[in-house]
Amino acid sequence: MESAERLTNVALIVAAGRGHRAGAGLPKQYRALPENPTLTVLAASMQAFIDHPQIDNVQVVIHPDDIELYNNSIKTLNNKEKIFDHVCGGAQRQDSVRAGLEALHRHAPRQVFVHDAARPYISATLIDRCLTGLGSAHGAIPAIAVTDTLKRAENGKITETVSRDGLWGAQTPQAFNFISLLAAHRSAPPGLTDDAAVAEFAGMQLSLVAGDPDNIKMTHEADFARASAQTALAAPTITRMGQGFDVHRFDKEGSADTITLGGLPVPHNRRIIGHSDADVVLHAITDALYGAIADGDIGDHFPPSDPANKDRASVDFLSHAATRVTASGNAIVHIDVTIICETPKITPHRADMRRNIARLLHLDISAISVKATTTEGLGFTGRGEGIAVQALATIISHKGA
Repeated sequence: MESAERLTNVALIVAAGRGHRAGAGLPKQYRALPENPTLTVLAASMQAFIDHPQIDNVQVVIHPDDIELYNNSIKTLNNKEKIFDHVCGGAQRQDSVRAGLEALHRHAPRQVFVHDAARPYISATLIDRCLTGLGSAHGAIPAIAVTDTLKRAENGKITETVSRDGLWGAQTPQAFNFISLLAAHRSAPPGLTDDAAVAEFAGMQLSLVAGDPDNIKMTHEADFARASAQTALAAPTITRMGQGFDVHRFDKEGSADTITLGGLPVPHNRRIIGHSDADVVLHAITDALYGAIADGDIGDHFPPSDPANKDRASVDFLSHAATRVTASGNAIVHIDVTIICETPKITPHRADMRRNIARLLHLDISAISVKATTTEGLGFTGRGEGIAVQALATIISHKGA
């Protein structure tokens, strides 16, 4: 997309990271917003700039493996004609920003906003403040004054209390004179952590503007859980529950060294018989999630008659069910599991199961309960012939009553 005249303001959104600190699953920029499951973190960041009357165009830098995720993410955006064709980033954030700046060079914008895709709650007011700050400097950096006491530590031991006087926590978007920032990136050494650092190294004059406490960065799993909880508290909701129950038989003695429960290997000498990996814990949770939104069961979505499901990892089933829950305008808030068997002993593995299920569902561990019981020698579980699991899933609807 070529412009007939020089652009004034463009937004460069950096979305090429992997987001490992946010846990397993999709890169954080492609996860759904807790309050709007139809909008990804990246799409929300983009829409804020697209909607701003003083932003001419938006350029996004993505990971080369994420083209399909990116294309799906922008389908629901308004005014997509303001979006330039994406470019692919590099190994480090600094490489990705430079790739985006080089792509923008042919459009010759006067000013550029560099923004992390993982900050989806950017406000028009903050964009305005950055524009104002640019009026008297080469760059404008939004920041929040540090209020916590700061400690320096080595090997887990505090070595020093650091004065917080004059210290600020930088946010994005960071706004710059385009030509000055491009030149700064072309001459910068590697390893600089943000564009303000690149600009400082080049001797650019930067102004500080007031940041926004709501302009949070979605970095860890807890950030998504916190945003989900805040959304649930703020909006009128209704609560729904789903129940799941699953049973699998054990194979003969010596048929296994481990079995899969809750997505983890658990030592046991009898294989669980099943068409998939027979993770009875994840199967029960999956059916509970489908039940909470009246969406059938595992057999409807993953029929055992389909060869593609033979030996399939049950985490695929769980991921599908969780996606269906969020896509229908709901949020998962609690999972309660009861495992019924004589062996293996579950207690040594409960904490790890809770952590793993929380990771798979992008929830805080406090939202996951795993319990175990026996049937006092009664029935097929009491005779050690198999294992059974009951699960309850609690979800909150964002649609209200």
